[in-house]
Formats: sequence, C-alpha cells, structure tokens
Amino acid sequence: MITEAIILAGGLGTRLQSVVSDVPKCMAPINDIPFISFIVDSLQKQGIDRFIFSLGYKSEIIIDFLEEWYKHLDKIYVIEQEQLGTGGAIKEACKSVWGRHALILNGDTLFSIDLKELADIHVKQHAACTLALKPMINFDRYGAVETNTNAIVTAFREKQFCAKGLINGGIYALHVKKFLEHQLPDKFSFEKEYLEKNIHTNKLYGIAFDDYFIDIGIPEDYARAQKELSK
Repeated sequence: MITEAIILAGGLGTRLQSVVSDVPKCMAPINDIPFISFIVDSLQKQGIDRFIFSLGYKSEIIIDFLEEWYKHLDKIYVIEQEQLGTGGAIKEACKSVWGRHALILNGDTLFSIDLKELADIHVKQHAACTLALKPMINFDRYGAVETNTNAIVTAFREKQFCAKGLINGGIYALHVKKFLEHQLPDKFSFEKEYLEKNIHTNKLYGIAFDDYFIDIGIPEDYARAQKELSK
C-alpha cells in the first residue's frame, strides 16, 4: 500500500476566477468548506498518513487552513517561488517523499477511486507510473487516453469531441526514484513532457475507475459541486 500523497495545489485557477477570485482554487468553498478538505478526508479514510502539499499562489491561505483544521496531520509544504508547471511541481515534491512510491493528486479534482487497487496494480506491474482513468461519454474538455488489453497506455489524444472514452482522472501512482532519474528540466508539463514522451516504454499503465469524479476548474462544475458534495 502506498501511504504518501502529493497534492498539487499551486495553480492560479484562472478559469475559476470569475466566481472565486480571492483564494487559491483548492480553497474554493463548497457549502462553506474548502474543496481541499474533501480530498484530504478521502485520502485519510483510505490509509494515506503522510501528505506533501505542493503550493504556490497564495500558499499562506492554504497553510493557515491546514494548520487550523488538520493540525495533527503529518504534512509538509513545498512552495514554488515561481510557476514550475505540473512536472516541475511534482519533481520538487518528490524530493520530500520517504518511500519508493507516492500518489499524486490534483487539488481541484475529487475522484473517489479505490487507492489500494491502484497502488497494488502499480507495484505488481513494476510500473513507472499508473494513471487512474475515468470513463466518459460525449466530452471535449479533456483529452482521451487509450490502453491495450494489458492496461498499458498506448496513446494520449488531444482535446476534441469524443463520444466515448477514458480521460486522465488526475490521480497517479508514481515510482519516485525512476521518475527522478529522468533528466527533466525545472519547469515542465508532467503530462506532455513525461507521460507522453515515455509512452513507448511499456511502463505507463492506465486503470479505469467508474467512480465519482468532479473537477471544479470551471464555473459550471464548481456550481455542480455545491449541489453534489456534502461534508
């Protein structure tokens, strides 16, 4: 079982600023409760006991909340002094991981998968990275991910209308040492410059989970979260 999680919460959240402009995206209130609380609670229930928060924009707001609401949580903060992209943020946070593997999650997405199942498959397959995929129909906001019968990722498709497919759900099980061995720049996109560039290694796996999924990155889904989520 993987017991460490990196939560990426350093983004500017520009698409959400029309409705939430004064706090980081992960702190957007859902019925008066910061969204990140739903993620932390979900992870704790599934056995995650060490948290690495990758922060940037208005990090002090997030830290103040976590220190008040989760004062006994085993946690550390890795703060970007400038925007590093998803890859740069993960690279820096990985330097604080104790174990061989870590879970990576986005601070603006709640995907209620079975983390143990994801971790077990990841370790069993000796994967470099295992993606949690979400089945969707009639979508164009996300790119599609294709896998073969052995669950190896075979393609990442650009954003376009897709009647049916799998999207990247934003949760990864990552082999930290293997990741850090790559000669990667300080600023880069994890999706473009790590995942897509390593697709031919047969070490990227994708597992579909048809569980609850919501990404509050746009106002429409932020409004939906108000109706669907309760503490």
